[in-house]
Amino acid sequence: MPEFHDDLSGEKSKSQVKRELHALQDLGERLTTLKLEQLNRLPLTDALRRALIDAPKHSAHIARKRHLQYIGKLMRDQDVDAIHALFDQLDTSTRQYNERFHALERWRDRLIEGGDEALEAFVNDYPDTDRQHLRGLIRHAQHELAHNKAPSAARKIFKYIRGLDEAQRGLS
Repeated sequence: MPEFHDDLSGEKSKSQVKRELHALQDLGERLTTLKLEQLNRLPLTDALRRALIDAPKHSAHIARKRHLQYIGKLMRDQDVDAIHALFDQLDTSTRQYNERFHALERWRDRLIEGGDEALEAFVNDYPDTDRQHLRGLIRHAQHELAHNKAPSAARKIFKYIRGLDEAQRGLS
């Protein structure tokens, strides 16, 4: 009598396939929340890009559900790892985002306290820096600190260096 070997270890169950497809649909739904310039940084097909741009037009519940299913179908042909990497960079709850945020805060503090050496080190890391503008912000922040005023210039420094960092990383 011949022996039959049911070797299904390489196949996925129907439930597993459905879970993966739902995960792609959920990821597609998250993509609908991104701004156009953020979408343009992703390696997406033209059909998916159009579907994501059209998503807000579908406001009725069933129409939105159907459109999200369509987006989920289009997600099967995408580089999901690149999409997850972008979300990790944008998501404020990720460790990577928090580490970058704290590094920028340290730069801000070094610039305010460190003088020209800190400014030179910053310019070496961020060559697109407007040195004169940043130096003015630093002087203003030092003045506010010395006179116990609200740190509005320090916030402006942080905003400025964050913009430089995002531009250098290609996030803006």
